[in-house]
Amino acid sequence: MRMKTYRIRKPKIVVIGGGTGLPVILKSLRNQSADITAVVTVADDGGSSGELRNSVDMAPPGDLRNVLAALSDMPRLYEDLFQYRFKKEDKFLANHTIGNLIIAALSEMRGSTYEAIQLLSHMMHVDGHIFPSSEKPLVLHAEFEDGTTVAGESKIALDRKIIKRVYVTGHDNDQDVHAARKVVQTIKNADMVVLGPGSLFTSILPNLVISEIGEAVRTTSAEVVYICNIMTQKGETEHFSDADHVRVLHQHLNDKFVDTVLVNTEKVPEDYMDPEIYDEYLVQVTHDFNGLREEGCRVVSTDFLKLRDGGVFHDGDKVVDELFRIVFGAKI
Repeated sequence: MRMKTYRIRKPKIVVIGGGTGLPVILKSLRNQSADITAVVTVADDGGSSGELRNSVDMAPPGDLRNVLAALSDMPRLYEDLFQYRFKKEDKFLANHTIGNLIIAALSEMRGSTYEAIQLLSHMMHVDGHIFPSSEKPLVLHAEFEDGTTVAGESKIALDRKIIKRVYVTGHDNDQDVHAARKVVQTIKNADMVVLGPGSLFTSILPNLVISEIGEAVRTTSAEVVYICNIMTQKGETEHFSDADHVRVLHQHLNDKFVDTVLVNTEKVPEDYMDPEIYDEYLVQVTHDFNGLREEGCRVVSTDFLKLRDGGVFHDGDKVVDELFRIVFGAKI
């Protein structure tokens, strides 16, 4: 384990996203002296999270659970128990995780997933703050280039159409969607706002298209950093360059708000990825440095690659080292 590095003042770093990429960065941030806030998407409607959000009328717990585990200093056995997923043969409990069930129980007890996460953060000795992006479960919608639409995060990639834009509504199709308490002010007070890594249309943008959050990110004085995905994703970012990712972010908020982009330039070995486990990832994202400059971004391109268990990931320690070089050089 890396030792924490202590400085005179902890930089305030807000990380926005969801999925499996967010915990990778948060775990490495924990080993540095930073004031960390994670803002987590609540538009997931698949698997255990989707079943629970429909049964208990709560924000989907899966991404929140993974962030709690990433920022907690609980012993490994406790973490393994919290993350344990029942086998598919277990009928009623099939595919549910212990952590999701605990969040569901506390959400029902407290009448709020937001309150449940704050209580669990205290119980699990979380080093930082965790906020759902909204206090109500949201439905993610996609409009495709052919004019068709679909509702539901888990359905967006199925037809492999070109996505024109995404937006969110409340569970009952309510258009009046608000950010969770403290989220906007935390973004405004930050030294750095980090987007990703994660699925562009289904993990990052579901947070930014909440108008209050998008406006806060667009106008904050913090350095806004986008961690570009290493691989393209089936039905989401097929044939995308790194500049295409940023262009989509800017189009959704109608402003060139990303200051710096982190881009991996290390080559993934041919035939390395296990297609049975990671079947949604296709090829490496191509580079378009001129396009990134046209979007007004500073580009940091280097080896951020970590190969593990037949999958391709960001090396959290390398990414966080770069984030700290940026935040201390740009804002502090």
